[in-house]
Amino acid sequence: MAAGAFTLSTPYVHAQNRQVLRFVPHASLKVLDPVWTAAYISRNHSYLVYDTLFGTDENLQIKPQMIARTTVSPDGMKYTFTLREGLRWHDGQPVVSEDCVESLKRWGKVPRFGQLLMASTESIAPVDKKTFTIELGEHFGPVLDALGALRAAFMMPARIASTPPDQQIKEIVGSGPFKFAQDEWQPGSKPYIAQSRLHPAR
Repeated sequence: MAAGAFTLSTPYVHAQNRQVLRFVPHASLKVLDPVWTAAYISRNHSYLVYDTLFGTDENLQIKPQMIARTTVSPDGMKYTFTLREGLRWHDGQPVVSEDCVESLKRWGKVPRFGQLLMASTESIAPVDKKTFTIELGEHFGPVLDALGALRAAFMMPARIASTPPDQQIKEIVGSGPFKFAQDEWQPGSKPYIAQSRLHPAR
């Protein structure tokens, strides 16, 4: 019996260059403050809007995000961080070290890893507009692990980060890849992330 011959054609794939990202979150976004709540949906939203000093890569290694250079004193008691050039908030203002200091102080009062770091910290202070330090009062090995933890220290402008952690922030201004469109936000019924804003090359 003769076997029938046939040919499998290559599937036709048409790449489209679109500017809209659509996804289905697992829950309705109701709280926007990632310090005030530990809800995953709020944390996921924050990773879109905000940036972090450090992050965790696919191999669970801590890598710098907003930080260009980290210097640790020989005794391991002082960490000096220098921000990358060109960082700006979505309102156009430059990111400065005071913003990071206030963001760290607020974050350090709530998640457990932050509390442990702050319990060992003597001071967090700006040195200049691009540099700040964390000085420890007692040894704490996982400083960078704390800063790059999954419940991250999301960086916010100092005027927002100075909000007490038991009160929700009222303004959403980040420096992450997406800008939050507050006037378009309708919890549970509309997309809440507006235009893409790409990072400078890391």
